[in-house]
Amino acid sequence: MPDGSSDFGHLPVLLDRCVALLAPALTRHHSDGSGAILVDATLGAGGHAERFLTEFPGLRLIGLDRDPSALDIARGRLARFADRITLVHTRYDGLPTALTESGYAATESVDGVLFDLGVSSMQLDRAERGFAYAQDAPLDMRMDPESPLSAADILNEYDEKALAGILHRYGEERFARRIASHIVRRRAQAPFTSTAELVELLYQAIPAAARRTGGHPAKRTFQALRIAVNDELNSLSGALPAALDALTGLGRIVVMAYQSLEDRIVKRVFADAAASRTPPGLPVELPGHEPRFQLLTHGAERADAAEIERNPRSAPVRLRALQRVGKGES
Repeated sequence: MPDGSSDFGHLPVLLDRCVALLAPALTRHHSDGSGAILVDATLGAGGHAERFLTEFPGLRLIGLDRDPSALDIARGRLARFADRITLVHTRYDGLPTALTESGYAATESVDGVLFDLGVSSMQLDRAERGFAYAQDAPLDMRMDPESPLSAADILNEYDEKALAGILHRYGEERFARRIASHIVRRRAQAPFTSTAELVELLYQAIPAAARRTGGHPAKRTFQALRIAVNDELNSLSGALPAALDALTGLGRIVVMAYQSLEDRIVKRVFADAAASRTPPGLPVELPGHEPRFQLLTHGAERADAAEIERNPRSAPVRLRALQRVGKGES
């Protein structure tokens, strides 16, 4: 059975667990998934999609990705399923439009939704994309190369206060102000053009004692710039409610986050969705006020040691899942 470890440079994270969680929603009517619709909102190289399409030969899949090169790779990988897939170039908060343009309603029309958040292995491994601090490359970091804003634009054009805010808010960088000050002084001599220039500056800006703990000194700054360039948190905040609205009765959603800022958003949206809507102080659920969703995971699930050894990029994953409550199921 495909596990995503072929020639596509991408090993899907928690693949078996994703299948186990979504399968009950996809096979409610037919064991082969006939009549079911799955939205892969972060298609990437298509590793998760390939497994679902293989395991459920009646399933229809709508795959979204903002990266045209990822869509091209996935289209080739999934070519044998061409009559059962629809691929859409969009951010994941474009899910409602993607559904309507694909011939489905934006609400209560799909059985499963999968989000595998963050930067993909393909993007990290392609030095020219500028996502990785370990390789010198242009300061790009755009998931969609057609987007107008790059990391270089932020570094060279934003004022010191805005830079510090981005580093603190999206990178949780405690030396945000210090780094922003160094950036402004450095760019006055020459604009930033490469990741190596930024990494060199970070080694200078972060105190030596702090560089010896907490991982690579560029990790938090690169995360912050990537999130800002791609507007990731705002996109996620808009995408999750739209995905919940899109689910049919007993439909399920699985979200995998790789850093705490994403996971906090997922946790909050899921907790709100699963909360009782009965006014405070009343002892029983009032008709029409029952929870609309129920949590399928207790807290966030993590990859086990075996998976992390096989796929080190699964180490930070936090998986959460939710199911829409059907009539009589609350």
